Amino acid sequence: MSTARTTIDFDRNGKQVGFLDIPHSPHEDAWGATRIPLAVIRNGSGPTVILQAGNHGDEYEGPITLGELIRDLDPGTVSGRIIFLPAVNISAVLAGRRTSPVDGLNLNRTFPGDPHGSITQQISAYVSSVIMPLGDAYVDLHSGGSSLSILPSAIIEPAQNPDLRRRNVEAVLAFDAPLTVVIDNLGEPRTSTATAVRAGLVTVGTEMGGGGTVSLDALGVCRRGVRNLLAHWGVLAPTSGPITARAENILRIPGHDGYVLAATDGVFEPFHALGSEVRAGQPAGRIHNLADPRREPETLHYAADGIVYGRRQPGRVVVGNCCVAVAARYDGPLA
Repeated sequence: MSTARTTIDFDRNGKQVGFLDIPHSPHEDAWGATRIPLAVIRNGSGPTVILQAGNHGDEYEGPITLGELIRDLDPGTVSGRIIFLPAVNISAVLAGRRTSPVDGLNLNRTFPGDPHGSITQQISAYVSSVIMPLGDAYVDLHSGGSSLSILPSAIIEPAQNPDLRRRNVEAVLAFDAPLTVVIDNLGEPRTSTATAVRAGLVTVGTEMGGGGTVSLDALGVCRRGVRNLLAHWGVLAPTSGPITARAENILRIPGHDGYVLAATDGVFEPFHALGSEVRAGQPAGRIHNLADPRREPETLHYAADGIVYGRRQPGRVVVGNCCVAVAARYDGPLA
């Protein structure tokens, strides 16, 4: 049983803004708590939508968007319930890091969590066992973080159930990002979106820009996209303007071949801009050893056809770092 506590009443109408408190007893604070922002807006009848951001603490468009919605939304305009977790991995958010400085864990590799584990495991356990069962739909807003710049996109989490897969695709297209991409994280089951799909929730992910900064373009996409989703599910009134995302334009990261990984330590020189069309076997860039000018740079090659979807942001790399991610045309089932 979780020791987490909140004063939020999930069944009460109106707007509530508070915290989820998880007891935390480090050296500096014997009886303290990790306080995670939590808000609920409920009114009338309609579905429950869970909006989450700050899964990784160096991804900013999502937390900004959800904070604005919490402040600006009038409960009278809502039909249903919105549960907000705008900075779910609060210690990482405050530190501007992908992983928690408290226990070193990546929240998005700990689901469904452990209510008796470390702070990060307790957060994912609460989201999995308390928040997700309340929902009909789940949205996890990500960006590229400090290590990657990514083309702004809405993400389809694969689902085995054809009906859920169809509803996931419809929702992701309703987000109306410039790109729609299928990403299964190489089958990783410990992500929040994979867990939400297993729980039967209509699930939407995003990748908004990155590079450890706030992209104005990506922030605009995120703001519009979240409101588009809430309108798609009937929680908010329909938005103005046509939806341009189309099923025939869906891309995917084609498994291991979609990732170009560093084969040595050094500084990565990319050969192509984001969005460039590339071919398998084509040079993707090279890694320079700056400490030894006698050594020739090591050239990396693409293993798949497609477009440059994501690219390493810091120049410095070590063996195994993702230098480039390629997205190719998706030809799998949509229902």
